Amino acid sequence: MNVLILVVDDEPDVTELFRQQFRRELRAGRFAMEFAHSAPEALACVNASNGESLILMFSDINMPGMTGLELLPLVRAARPDVPVIMITAYGDAETREKVLAGGAVDLITKPIDFDLLRTEIESRLASVAGPA
Repeated sequence: MNVLILVVDDEPDVTELFRQQFRRELRAGRFAMEFAHSAPEALACVNASNGESLILMFSDINMPGMTGLELLPLVRAARPDVPVIMITAYGDAETREKVLAGGAVDLITKPIDFDLLRTEIESRLASVAGPA
């Protein structure tokens, strides 16, 4: 099964950072990553993906135009099966509360802990693969 992870961040450097951190997995074809640089672009990706391929979304909170917090309920409505993890430089308790109340499964702070993301991805891959 081809599986897709969507990363939403307006900073172009984030695309390269994710590609570098997950280069082995991407090369091996364990999953694919798509990158959206705005909330509207992310919504287009979410709506275009077929039901089983999109397994996880990471989204920055602070983006110009529509923020990640504004994007979150739209993604949850369109794809309630897809877990969303929000990313921010400001991980205070109020932001965490808003994110979780909005339907995200977690909030991680920058600098990004890629070991934590890898664990989450492995968990999602195992859940879509089903029992061995």
